[in-house]
Amino acid sequence: MTLKSLSDDKPVGVIGAGNFGSAVANLLAPQRKVLLYARDESVIERISNSGENRGHRMHPNIEPVSDMAHVAQSCDIIFPIVPSAHFRSMMKHLSNYLHPYHLLIHGTKGFDIQLPAGQTLTSVKTLDRNHVKTMSEVIREESVVVRVGCLAGPNLSKELAAGQPAATVIASPFNEVIQIGKRLLRNDRFQVYGNNDLVGVELAGVLKNVIAIAAGALSGMGYGENAKGLLISRGMVEMVYLGRALGGNTKAFLGVAGVGDLVTTCNSSLSRNFNVGYRLAKGETLRDILSSTDEIAEGINTVQIAKKCAEHYNVRAPITTTLYKVLFEDLTVKQALDYLMRYPLHVDIDFL
Repeated sequence: MTLKSLSDDKPVGVIGAGNFGSAVANLLAPQRKVLLYARDESVIERISNSGENRGHRMHPNIEPVSDMAHVAQSCDIIFPIVPSAHFRSMMKHLSNYLHPYHLLIHGTKGFDIQLPAGQTLTSVKTLDRNHVKTMSEVIREESVVVRVGCLAGPNLSKELAAGQPAATVIASPFNEVIQIGKRLLRNDRFQVYGNNDLVGVELAGVLKNVIAIAAGALSGMGYGENAKGLLISRGMVEMVYLGRALGGNTKAFLGVAGVGDLVTTCNSSLSRNFNVGYRLAKGETLRDILSSTDEIAEGINTVQIAKKCAEHYNVRAPITTTLYKVLFEDLTVKQALDYLMRYPLHVDIDFL
């Protein structure tokens, strides 16, 4: 199919009616009719009756649907935006209706883990790249789709819903995917860049969630901008080390989807991951935090995965390792910060 036939005739599909899925649907809707898939019939009913979802005023060009087959049959271009824990099962379902002509651009910042038999994420000692998959790799493993991309960047849903200026990156090895993504999403308040390093951009979007939790903890402890600047800069170095070990290119971490997203989520109370760290610093337990929200902070699982990958590849990752002890062992936030300030590291930048 040509770019024109993919872009001009049919509706665009969005799988997932959470905060970010709703925001992406609203960005697409001025250009094209959007079929927004939701599993929950109450969400379908709410959007149909009130035109609202999770605080988003939904564009009238959006049609909520509960039939995944209908989305695939009606749309050549689909944006899957569901939590990483459910992404593979969603793709197994969706793949029954997909064909090689489909084009998928996902917006999920998380990892898919395929563990050895009998192991859990808690029990497994280390993880290598064979067990850790990005969402584009899941799409390719579970479907016949070839043209795959991802959407990543500093894209806080509430700011997008308010029409505030923002930007994103469409990453794909296929320039056609990048051009279609730009064409569908770009507007006067939303800039769209392209990047051919799909895996690198995915890794940047995932790993920054770890540093965002640490930034929230800093804020919760009452520390100021000097400390945050130190955390963000050292966090970026840590992301690059681990990202390269997992197959990404350094350049992907230095653009909008890397440092741009990192700075945003490390400075915003609108970030779910930031709020996890903030609440931990205020004395709440991880169990209490998880039980009080229906939104998934991808960074919690990412901390476990990144720590075990760092150990497998012998990558220096003191922020990730220390945050793991806060989340899953008995280290306090204050003890963690005291330890990191004493960590013996004297070289600033050594990855360029």
